[in-house]
Amino acid sequence: MTRLIRWLVLTGVGIAQTPDWASAYIGPGAGFAVGGSFLVMFAAVFSAVAMFLSWPIRYLWRVVFRKRSPKKPRFRRVVVLGLDGLDYGLTVRFLEEGKLPNLAMLQHRGCFRPLGSTLPPISPVAWSTFQTGTNPGKHNIFDFIVPDEHTYQPKLSSVEVRPPRRAIRLGPFRFPLGRPEVRMLRKSQPFWAVLSDYGIFNCVLRVPITFPAEKLHGVQLSAMCVPDIRGSQGTFSLFTTRRRNDGTPTGGEVQIVQRQGNTVRGELVGPDHPLRKDRGPLKVSFTVTIRGNQWADLRIGRATYELRRGEYTSWVPVCFRTFPRVQVHGVCRFLLLATEPEFELYATPINIDPENPALPIGYPAVYPIYLANKQGSYATLGLAEDTWGLNEHVLEDHHFYQQCLDTDREREEMFFDALEKVPRGLCVCVFDGSDRLQHMFWRYHDPQHPARPVEIPSDHVTAIEDLYRRMDALVGRTMARCEGTDTLLMVLSDHGFTTFRRGVDLNRWLEENGYLVVDDTRRGEEYLAGVDWSRTQAFALGLTGIFINRQNKFAHGIVADGVDTEKLRTEIAEKLALLTDPMNGQRVFRHIYQAPKVYRGGYVDQAPDLILGYESGYRVSWDAAVGRTTTAVFHHNTKAWSGDHCVDPSVVPGILFCNQPIHAENPRLLDIAPTILNVFGVPVPDYMDGRTLDVGSS
Repeated sequence: MTRLIRWLVLTGVGIAQTPDWASAYIGPGAGFAVGGSFLVMFAAVFSAVAMFLSWPIRYLWRVVFRKRSPKKPRFRRVVVLGLDGLDYGLTVRFLEEGKLPNLAMLQHRGCFRPLGSTLPPISPVAWSTFQTGTNPGKHNIFDFIVPDEHTYQPKLSSVEVRPPRRAIRLGPFRFPLGRPEVRMLRKSQPFWAVLSDYGIFNCVLRVPITFPAEKLHGVQLSAMCVPDIRGSQGTFSLFTTRRRNDGTPTGGEVQIVQRQGNTVRGELVGPDHPLRKDRGPLKVSFTVTIRGNQWADLRIGRATYELRRGEYTSWVPVCFRTFPRVQVHGVCRFLLLATEPEFELYATPINIDPENPALPIGYPAVYPIYLANKQGSYATLGLAEDTWGLNEHVLEDHHFYQQCLDTDREREEMFFDALEKVPRGLCVCVFDGSDRLQHMFWRYHDPQHPARPVEIPSDHVTAIEDLYRRMDALVGRTMARCEGTDTLLMVLSDHGFTTFRRGVDLNRWLEENGYLVVDDTRRGEEYLAGVDWSRTQAFALGLTGIFINRQNKFAHGIVADGVDTEKLRTEIAEKLALLTDPMNGQRVFRHIYQAPKVYRGGYVDQAPDLILGYESGYRVSWDAAVGRTTTAVFHHNTKAWSGDHCVDPSVVPGILFCNQPIHAENPRLLDIAPTILNVFGVPVPDYMDGRTLDVGSS
């Protein structure tokens, strides 16, 4: 029985074959449910003890066998502070208005430049390029999702989960034999792996596309694409006595509950049962006792938590029991929205518990546990701020705003602990609340946005400016911790921001121009379900481009590779370049790129055939992004998600500040990895595409 339990825990339990569409950016779930973590916790503690006892041997091994840098490092430490989405144009404006004193000081001491982003300029692509110093054709990340070549169904571009091949069936039970494989699909080595080969210590905190965490000389906490406990990219829950007429919200679910006197009961939904698919998902019951208009008590497990209307709880442990002595651990936060006349309670997506991680969210395995023991529990979900909760009117602006502030606070504690503990080597930390907040509050910044209300809430009139001021203060605190320590400090963003007023249904355009055929009886179904593949030459899925339905790539492809594909690419690109918005006559695209002409490397074939560089104000429509076909090409964007960067990279450059001069024309995100290697005196690998920037010389 002990061996059976061991198998059960280590298999990671049930693995779904289709995506769980809990939306974050556009909705891709990780496509799997996680398993118990009893032995994971034991293994993490054992690992920590083993590491402590073996450190003299490991130290001697590194000293004797590590590679030797041919040059002396120019700095003892390099610190990279990533501020996701901070825009160059807005930064210049606020600097000129005297509102960013710390960044102004950093500019005076060193430099400030626009930083060229990637094609396309979206976070998974950009941060993969930052890590590897390569173009997407070499690191294999082109979007959040890609179409499955057999089913055309969307799947995550960065992570693949393969179930164990064999299992034992005993009656209704199914016991997997072996472990599932959680495999990162980003290719090429990150630059900190190269530094590790030379014995340089690395601390890598919440850099996107680092899940599952990879082995390195140092510590790492993963970020974007870390799933919640259900295997999705974030599924919130709303418990309410009010019946909603707007259906199931995107990115979450509604549970109708009954109130009996002052008592309300509900259930949190977890991963599927690991041994019996017929049992459905695991659940945890809770009880809420209402104490007037403002207060209530939440009873879950053996603990009671006080709820105050409009205020989040701390992280609440949630334990799903799967088998005797085997459990799945998660954490979530609750928000009491109302008690009268209707009861409403919001729960964040259930994050993987950092004290009992069921998946490899950090390296070594004990590192997430160390952080939790030091600062308390924290968000582990890759996209921690619940944008769809606000989009779907479950949360209000100030509720979402508070999530951003709380996540940044957690991140800052980790970052400053790292700065204290890592006096020599590399320290990288990415704050992504700056990206999420601009996505959701740009409607208050853009007077012409369709989602802008007549009266702007006074608390959010200057939400974007306040964000930049807050990031400036963070930079100031970071600078103070880097003073006099022989530290090279870089502050950078992966892309900028612009408004998103109008969505473009690319599949409708392809249909109107004869490239895609839709069964009208199935129009509006998600994931391209209504497409007739036997007559479809091209289709759109995801945020970035158009795929040719090629014979040697897709299961039902009809376009021959070679001349036919090249001709079709050019034909569609030339027609799309002429597309204008009938509402205002504006051109929609600044550039349209053909993948073989702009990417190079072994993975170009995985890219969309056409990558679309939108003008400011436009982006792929919400429907087209998830493969839903509509009857119009253009749609007003009336969601809270009102700012974006899925446009031409020339529209949204990022920022680069440094405490040393950088003498380079047009620095790019692509150049950061080789530059840091060079600063440490480490040879730049041949596979890197970036150039080494001249840092610090007069």
